[in-house]
Amino acid sequence: MDYAILTGFVLVTGVVLALVAQWRDWRPSPVLVLVVGIVFRVLIMVLAAMSRWQPVDFMESFKPAGEAILRRQDPVIGSEGGWHFLPTIPYVYGLLLWLGIPWEIGGRLVTVVADIALIPLVGKLAGGGKASLRAFQYACNPLAILVASIHGQVEPVALLFGVAAFVVARGPGDPERPGLRIDVFALARERVAALGLGGAVRSLTAPGGALAPGGSVRTALAPRDGDSAVMRRAIIAGLLMGLALCAKSWPIWLIPGMLLLLPTFRSRLAAFVATAVPPIFFLATLPVFAGTSLDQLPEVIRVMGDVRPIVGEWGYSAILVGGDWTLHSGIATFGTRLIYLTMLVVAFLWRRADPIDLTTALLLAFMVTTPRLGAQYLLWFMPFLVARPTRFAWPAIIGVSLWAGCGYLYLTQFDTDTWWAMHSIWSRASIVLLPILVMAMPWARRVSKASDPLSPTAPAAA
Repeated sequence: MDYAILTGFVLVTGVVLALVAQWRDWRPSPVLVLVVGIVFRVLIMVLAAMSRWQPVDFMESFKPAGEAILRRQDPVIGSEGGWHFLPTIPYVYGLLLWLGIPWEIGGRLVTVVADIALIPLVGKLAGGGKASLRAFQYACNPLAILVASIHGQVEPVALLFGVAAFVVARGPGDPERPGLRIDVFALARERVAALGLGGAVRSLTAPGGALAPGGSVRTALAPRDGDSAVMRRAIIAGLLMGLALCAKSWPIWLIPGMLLLLPTFRSRLAAFVATAVPPIFFLATLPVFAGTSLDQLPEVIRVMGDVRPIVGEWGYSAILVGGDWTLHSGIATFGTRLIYLTMLVVAFLWRRADPIDLTTALLLAFMVTTPRLGAQYLLWFMPFLVARPTRFAWPAIIGVSLWAGCGYLYLTQFDTDTWWAMHSIWSRASIVLLPILVMAMPWARRVSKASDPLSPTAPAAA
């Protein structure tokens, strides 16, 4: 990249501001937070657009997908570079190209706007008194700036809708005081304690007891006039998560956390069904807007579901193959099975955690066990870890940002042969980040305070 020194200075400034904000416990205004986020992202976007170096997939995959839409061709099987997702983003690319906006700006405009809109949502996700601090820290996040403003990868679009789904599913109120369930049990505890029946209430509220969370008493005491509001929340959250899946397929890992934020089985079922609506809709638009014939749809679906076994960019797979990109079905198959097994273990260990902490743990575990990774993958967990940081959150954030920054800014200074030699070292160096990501998981929050109404640290009744 031609402007690597200036870009690096801006990114380091962002890290310093984020750490000082943490140290000084800043609570900046929403306007200031957005201004900082916009300035950082737009400045780096302009520098990236002016550079002679452009990311390969940005030029050879994303741009052809938008051009295919202009020609009314399928972006998955009809574009030169190939697009392996639903046509939602190529529709936007096509519109921007049709408007005559230079691709180097227009292609990044999609992700920069999405990442700016994500900033206040991170604050909403954090909630409480530190909401503006967390939003500010995401505004300064170097990896988010790299992915959105330089690479133009669509992770920010998927995260925009995914995080919005979490915020809507959780609903209004303080996330540390999740509402009626805690208030009812705290109130009941006080009344029973006043009668000297503390032992009885402990047995009744134990798992399987008559007053256990989610039992009949909660249902009876829940305000029935709130059911329609909950269902509306569920449907909107599901539609938003469906839009996240229209950008990329990986937000499937966000669905469990979103569903767990909803209070009833009916609302979770409604959200789950609603999640499928946007992907089906955009798949159905291919014959209308992209000229895809009906007999081509099975092939389109097959290509979108096909994951090429490229390994060697990250972690243990880079060590196994010497740090070079390799098509290795054996390592890819082993890694995929390891991911699924790890996800089940993590889901079990964090089954009583806050759904946001569960999601953070799942995404961090994915990064540790995946055999294939692009630097943009590391943005997946970032809004959740920034919103609810752990003890090792900032070592993880700085570590992955430094690693990704070396790839985006330093390696791009060299010719092809030198790049490959440097890439071998860079990719294998990622192995040192794996234990840091493990430590950054929310180990101390595997049980949510709200999940145990008898805990002395549970929120008190209002």
